[in-house]
Amino acid sequence: MTETLLALVPQWGALLIALVNFLACLAIPLPASLFMLAAGAFAAAGDLAVLPIWIGALAGAMLGDQCGFWIGRGLGPRALARLRRRRRTAALVDRAVRWLDQRRLPAIFLSRWLVSALCPYVNVAAGAARIAWPRFTLPALAGTCIWVSVYVGLGYSFSAHIQELGSVLGNLAAAIASGVVAALIGRALWRGGAESRD
Repeated sequence: MTETLLALVPQWGALLIALVNFLACLAIPLPASLFMLAAGAFAAAGDLAVLPIWIGALAGAMLGDQCGFWIGRGLGPRALARLRRRRRTAALVDRAVRWLDQRRLPAIFLSRWLVSALCPYVNVAAGAARIAWPRFTLPALAGTCIWVSVYVGLGYSFSAHIQELGSVLGNLAAAIASGVVAALIGRALWRGGAESRD
């Protein structure tokens, strides 16, 4: 399915990138970063204009973030409980909630680009935690600008090596997410051990 959608990038351009980013921010398993890389590569080849791609990617991601936030705000614990029912997402939801509880604004900002796998779950958790809308939106917008700029820019700059770049960046993102999770688990274990000694 991914190859079919990627083939549509030169035809649908910014609209397709906006739709993919919107759905990815709602936890639909689509490789949004790969689509932005491909769109950047098509822009480098002259098939697409880079500014509409960037704007479409940003608009789709922000709309998805806002939908996730308001779903969390409206449904609260029910939305989180529903996400926890799926075995694949239960651990991600728990990590996102813990991370958000510990560091609200940095967690929102970093989940957009550094640990993007947690982004949809941080959105819902932020809404469920009743974080003020501007305190969610501003760091989300800043982080999303970085995410979109990095991936569209890398696709534009390294268009000849797009598949290798996508693979490397996917592995790097997984390694960073694993490192953050390991650090959070280590911190929780350290605190639990310290409390049991007291």
